[in-house]
Amino acid sequence: MTTSKMTKKDYFNAIRAIVIDNQELVDFIDREIELLNRKSSSKRKPTERQIENEGLKNLIIETLMRNDTLMSIPELQDSVPELADLKTQRVSALLIALRKEKKVKRTYIKKVAYFSIGVEPDEENGGE
Repeated sequence: MTTSKMTKKDYFNAIRAIVIDNQELVDFIDREIELLNRKSSSKRKPTERQIENEGLKNLIIETLMRNDTLMSIPELQDSVPELADLKTQRVSALLIALRKEKKVKRTYIKKVAYFSIGVEPDEENGGE
């Protein structure tokens, strides 16, 4: 038997059921529940880093399409000035995100990862 953790909204509803005769508390609880509903339904805009990453991913795709060859991360960093100052780990994370979006495929040649445009043939494993 699994028990799920109560949310803030669940607690407010439980308290509301107990203090039903105190209209002031009921009004307060209803207002708090309304605020929680509004917060959970609001669309959050992307962060500055997420916007920057989308631009970088587009540059990576454009570069891979333009070169139409397999490229390693250092080769990508050399050919795209915006990637030159980034750490290899960040560029790798961007490429992993592009693989999950099925925009880039990874190929290993002599233990070095190369990337190109396309979908990997073994996608049922979920990558990695």
